[in-house]
Amino acid sequence: MSDDVKDAGLVAMISSILGGNRRAADSVAPPPVIEVPPPTAPTNGFELVELPAADTPPANLEDKPETNSENALDAALAPAKSVEPPAKIATTPDGKQLLPAEAIADLVLGELRKLENFPATGASVTVYGYRHWNAMITFAPFSTTFRDATRFRQAMPDIVFKLRRFVVLEI
Repeated sequence: MSDDVKDAGLVAMISSILGGNRRAADSVAPPPVIEVPPPTAPTNGFELVELPAADTPPANLEDKPETNSENALDAALAPAKSVEPPAKIATTPDGKQLLPAEAIADLVLGELRKLENFPATGASVTVYGYRHWNAMITFAPFSTTFRDATRFRQAMPDIVFKLRRFVVLEI
């Protein structure tokens, strides 16, 4: 969540508590939307995928034009070509995968999202440490109740313990 969005939320919260002028809170414009390019290669969050070299020619899809519906049906029913596994997976000698802190935070957040009443927005996970890495969760104001936030924080050690068996923090 960007600082501008947080500032706008805090200004709105303070002005509503103090009964201030609502026009001041409305004058804060939301930050512009940043377009993120789509990923070029699908991954499952664990594997490093090497992109094809720049001098590799793109596949030509216009080699066999489909002229009738029978050819199109045959092409649709034909078995798909097998996808080759990625060339490199960063692992340790004991088989654990090396991941950066952001990727581990996404894994922890994904596990937390499986819990009942976990907020869709307003939760942030921070991964810190080195050999025995840990994770911390913070919530934006009004994103969840105190009771649910306590329940999510109590679930964090179990999630971190399970993920430490498979993941090592990459430095």
